[in-house]
Amino acid sequence: MTGPKPTESAQQTPFLGAEGTGRPYRALWAALLLGWVVSYADRTLTGPVVSWMLANEVGFIGQANDPRALGGLVGSLFFTGYMLTQYPGGRLGDRFGHREMIVLSLLWAGVMTALSGIVVGLIAFVAARVLTGLGEGVFYSNDRTLILNNTPPRRRTLGLGVVISGLSIGLTIGIICTPLLIEWGTALGFGDGAWRMPFLVFAVVSVAVALGCWWFFHHHLGGRLHLGPPLVRLLGVSAPLLAAVLLLFVVADELRWPTWGTAIGSGVLAVLVIGIIVTRLRRTPEAASLLGRDIVIIYIAYIAILWNLWFFSFWSVEIVREAANSSLLAAALTAAFNAGAGILGFPAGGWLADWALRRGYGRKPLLVAFTMIYSVLVFTFALSIGAGERPSLLLLGTILFCSGLFFNALQPIAQGITGDLVPAAQRGAAFGMLNLVSEIGAVASPVVSGVLRDATGSWAVGTWVAGGIMLASGLLYLLVRERRPQLA
Repeated sequence: MTGPKPTESAQQTPFLGAEGTGRPYRALWAALLLGWVVSYADRTLTGPVVSWMLANEVGFIGQANDPRALGGLVGSLFFTGYMLTQYPGGRLGDRFGHREMIVLSLLWAGVMTALSGIVVGLIAFVAARVLTGLGEGVFYSNDRTLILNNTPPRRRTLGLGVVISGLSIGLTIGIICTPLLIEWGTALGFGDGAWRMPFLVFAVVSVAVALGCWWFFHHHLGGRLHLGPPLVRLLGVSAPLLAAVLLLFVVADELRWPTWGTAIGSGVLAVLVIGIIVTRLRRTPEAASLLGRDIVIIYIAYIAILWNLWFFSFWSVEIVREAANSSLLAAALTAAFNAGAGILGFPAGGWLADWALRRGYGRKPLLVAFTMIYSVLVFTFALSIGAGERPSLLLLGTILFCSGLFFNALQPIAQGITGDLVPAAQRGAAFGMLNLVSEIGAVASPVVSGVLRDATGSWAVGTWVAGGIMLASGLLYLLVRERRPQLA
């Protein structure tokens, strides 16, 4: 996606002033943190909803011939949409303003989450989730850029970590509250349609947060927002992408393709889009920074982070429920230890990275070490659920929490390194490319893991694969030449 050179106002928001002083940047952190909370709660609730359909053998998932693979496919199609707008969203933010894209993303996600709880039928539900992903896909690149452009250099990685801790809060809320809201829907007489209640409730909260961010940006971060032009461009980008994903799903349904075949088609679509974007980007002056050796290595290595994030986020409730033979609510509470660890891990990783920079050590040693430690903990989890004996919820929860600390701590470190590899005016596009490429992991992980579970009868194989992919990424990070920012 190309366009006119971004204006200075679109690149930098008038919030801090030349020396990083002025209005408190921590207020911006708080606003964006709330955006992460609702964004991740909206996308996380699909996993527990699928688990409820499986346990009760209801709905279009519970009554399918290969239910876990189909449930994973729904998650993968969501992330196909989410992935495909990563780079366009970053480019639109560089051109029209990152504030505008944040507000549009949150409003869009709220409306489409409500639609997900209203529609009838599998195809309509898939369309609603793909649309949700298309809108939420523009959040990440613009959020990361706003933080870097409006936070003093000595606190940037901490800011990235503090804000993205909203991801863990949203994951925790989505995992814990979804079963409770389904029970509430059952008590209200929704019957087999009780799964709709979480979508409707979370949608209301998402719209409220979107309006709150609009108010904050309008009054404290640059004045009036111009939502019309970027909305038109986002609709123009999203329409053909939605048509392509739905066409793939409908053709697969008519021809009775296996769900893994549909997932492969989804991956091929993603690779084609990446190829088109890279081909166009190579003809622009930005290619030297956005496609440089070191940042491309990070793009590829980050696939492992998204693979593991959505392996555990989508399937952890079902894994714990089967391994420990527990109730859905008990499994959700145990699985929440992994998501909840990010509330500590994200800011801790950011703080440690800034401390390492101030001491002159750089951030890469921390990134490599945390990746390796996390991989070992994932292998330990695989042994626990594949040993042939029923593990205790305490054991599973402890491993999930410890692994979550290191997994979440390494993410702002990788993001900080990424942001410093490109000029400030290109950060939106850089983070868009990062998530565009790495979301291949999110697209593949739920369905591949579901297929492996159906084929082997155990979640242990999928867990070993997740840990192995993460270990490989740690080796790739060793090849990156970090560029350290000038600390004020």
